[in-house]
Amino acid sequence: MVNKVSNSIPVFSQIRDGCVIAISGFNLATTPEYLILELYKRYIKSGHPKNIFIVSDALPATPRRALDSIAERIYKDPNQKFLRGMLMPFLGFSPWLQKLVTDDRIEFYGWPIGITAYWFREVASGRPGLITKIGIDTFLDPRQEGGALNPIATKKMSCKISVINIDGQEYLLYQAPKPDYALIRATTADENGNLSMEDEGIRGTVLGIAQATKARPNQGTVYAQVRWLTKSFTINPRDVDVPGPLVDHVIISPQKYHWQSGSIKYDPRISYRTVPPITQKLVDDLTPKPIAQYEKVIARRIIIELVNLFKQKGSPVLVNLGIGIPALVSLVAAEENLSDYIVTVIESGPWGGIALSGNNFGQAISPFALSTIPDMFSNFEGGIIDIASLGFLQVDKQGNVNPSILPDRIFGPGGFPVIAGGAPKTFFAGAFTAGPKKIDIVNNKKLSIVQDASPKFVDRVYKIIFSGPQAVKYQKEIVYVTERAVFRLTERGLVLEEISPGIDIDKDILSKMEFSPIIASPLKQMDERLFGVGKLGLREEIF
Repeated sequence: MVNKVSNSIPVFSQIRDGCVIAISGFNLATTPEYLILELYKRYIKSGHPKNIFIVSDALPATPRRALDSIAERIYKDPNQKFLRGMLMPFLGFSPWLQKLVTDDRIEFYGWPIGITAYWFREVASGRPGLITKIGIDTFLDPRQEGGALNPIATKKMSCKISVINIDGQEYLLYQAPKPDYALIRATTADENGNLSMEDEGIRGTVLGIAQATKARPNQGTVYAQVRWLTKSFTINPRDVDVPGPLVDHVIISPQKYHWQSGSIKYDPRISYRTVPPITQKLVDDLTPKPIAQYEKVIARRIIIELVNLFKQKGSPVLVNLGIGIPALVSLVAAEENLSDYIVTVIESGPWGGIALSGNNFGQAISPFALSTIPDMFSNFEGGIIDIASLGFLQVDKQGNVNPSILPDRIFGPGGFPVIAGGAPKTFFAGAFTAGPKKIDIVNNKKLSIVQDASPKFVDRVYKIIFSGPQAVKYQKEIVYVTERAVFRLTERGLVLEEISPGIDIDKDILSKMEFSPIIASPLKQMDERLFGVGKLGLREEIF
């Protein structure tokens, strides 16, 4: 077989102008940072390739790293011709890509992570696109924005979503240009291009991206960044994540461009070479600091709901946890010694363990299994999980949710639409108001709102990322949990069911909402245990 080890400079000279390039990456996990930088370096030297369109399964960047690094240079060059557009689920860890999008410098389409991951598989199978119910009555619906998130994308619509009818039911068909080239990443390659990912924290969509690029017609070229090279056929076949015939060129990366995640160069716990027991010390070490006490109240309220669900099922609860406050739920579960009863899964692939946060989100310590991204999203879209807990930026009177998009802030949908759209129960979790605030806990049993912020419960959300009416139509259980109030979505609208002890309902809740919720009778008080400093004792309660 042919030796596929290459130097980036000559092989990148083959990449033509105006092409579509697929790039793997969930923050820095599976992100081929070295290839991204080398590709841009070639553009700076030669002016080619130019006018490229990038498609990704998540986001191959963290601040000042990988795609964000070149986005900063692109943004500062008013005459840049390198990048014409992107299809990408999330921009939250790339401030410079956000600037390019909000300033309408490039076209941008924000499909959810699960949609893009499965779209690669559909393209690899020779199908015209992805058919799903996810996105109906949201910004993804072509009767609204069709997934286009700035004016230039709305005008060009290089990525198209259509409404189709199957057996009297509406579905959406997602279509985008097939990749001409792929930049992917693994840990080790043999001389024939077989790739293994033993030091990567996730498996991502690396195989799907390679297959989509290699699919006919118009077979493309796959470039793989690796850290290590081994002799031909010395990788155990069970450990080969991408077979050599799908890879054209292997390029060895320096370690400084091959980090496991946003702030971790290498940790054997991330690659699961060591799987430490979950102890209180491990939980304390992994807990983000500082953490506001009221945020832990919200995470604890979610845990109580998960324990109640466990009691109903009589078997472990499978839950997805989103970024932000929901990510604290796995830490509280570990603190309460509930990991045997509450199994957390995150969209990047880990099952169980303790999810990391910030720009390390997507990685986990001590999971018991690791799926690819498309395989994990089958668990979400198919309703295989029992429940999801996701963050929110805005909620409106119809129960619609916007988690991440404002006129000056385009984070993109992330995995949110697929997870919330597929889960049978979703508990949205977040602070009641937006912006700087001071909330005290008095005597470990009640809240005191010292300084408040602006409303998050608004008359109409800026972008509909989750459709309340669709959730009601399909009889999903939807609850909104904050530090001072708990709401439930019904056919009549949002119902205020619980308030925190110490809260004035008119001053601290109703005056901070742009609409009037229905008030339950009787109106319950949130469990005082949520506001204490010790454990809740939920494991003992189970028995």
